[in-house]
Amino acid sequence: MKINDNLKKSVAYNPTKQTFQMSALNLCQKIETNDITLPLYQRDISWSIKKSVSLLNYQLNGKAPVSPISVNKITDHFHNVAQITLIDRTIIEPFKVGQLSVTDGQQRLSTNYKAYINHPDFQNIVLDLQRGVFIINPSKDIKACQIPVGILLNKDTGVFFEYVNKSKSLKKSEVTDVLLQARSKLRDYNYTINLAEDLSESEQIEWFEVLNNAGSRVTKVQMKFSKLRLEGIDIYAQYTKIYKQKLDDANFDVFNVKDTEVSVPIANLNCALELIIGKEHSLNFTPIPSDVKENQLCNLTAEQLKSCFTITLDALDTTINFITSNNLKLPNRIDYITYLTGYFVLMKKNVLSSDENKKLLGWYKTVDFNNKPNGKRRDMFNELLNI
Repeated sequence: MKINDNLKKSVAYNPTKQTFQMSALNLCQKIETNDITLPLYQRDISWSIKKSVSLLNYQLNGKAPVSPISVNKITDHFHNVAQITLIDRTIIEPFKVGQLSVTDGQQRLSTNYKAYINHPDFQNIVLDLQRGVFIINPSKDIKACQIPVGILLNKDTGVFFEYVNKSKSLKKSEVTDVLLQARSKLRDYNYTINLAEDLSESEQIEWFEVLNNAGSRVTKVQMKFSKLRLEGIDIYAQYTKIYKQKLDDANFDVFNVKDTEVSVPIANLNCALELIIGKEHSLNFTPIPSDVKENQLCNLTAEQLKSCFTITLDALDTTINFITSNNLKLPNRIDYITYLTGYFVLMKKNVLSSDENKKLLGWYKTVDFNNKPNGKRRDMFNELLNI
């Protein structure tokens, strides 16, 4: 019997033996020098501050290790995808021999690194010595029993001691001793690193998909858009983050699931896409995640895609203004936002007549999005366009 050659190679190689340990401090230092990077297809940082605090507390108080980090070691430049930095997503050229490209673990690494560099995102995270845990302190006033995480874990030991020595409570020897032990534990916290070498792009994506959501639609959409970074398009910085910030500023709490913070704004580009390519509205371009047109969007020029961003964000402003200026009940579902935004895009309006405003108010107060299948949701959007 002839045995498959690939099977012979597979049984002779055990990737689980390609593991090693690295401290959080060492990982942060390698991120700082771009020896640890991200492949271009990786999405941006998605963890909330609350989730980052949970990780820090687990590293401080947990009784089991955090799950491993998976990286692809780059030794052959030809077969590897473009690399970007973890925090600001800057393209790195050229690659370094031995550079570690993160396949799984971006959120954990970014959490530790933000504490290491005292990132502005973490300004309200403090270690509360009386509670014995990291907490989110909504006040700018740091209590005597608290120390900011960006000071406690700062890369510069001098920054830590300068802060402690200025505090009457923290500079007491018994308190400083505990703080030094906490600093040492968290900086020396070891992560297990699962290592692969010179995976092709398709192999990296396959590994990524197995580790993240088993190849879900959202992941694939995000990969497509991440690759546009080579053309100067960062959909997260230039669009989805701005979209969410506008809703946050209006106190619209409509993102119930974290992943929808990316998938929903991208779906809301459908209507602007129709304008850009000059087509009449069709039902399958409804601004719902199931109708996302990632291929068509990615085939636009950089300028066309930027126009889609601008058109949609301007319509989002009009939507927010419509809801707030009419003293309407705050939306409890994102659908109110996406449908109205799509309406204002396709109607090419930012000012309504008295009659149009009255009809739109009636729609807003009576529409029911609960338990509607996608077919019905498409019909509902079409009906909105025709009121």
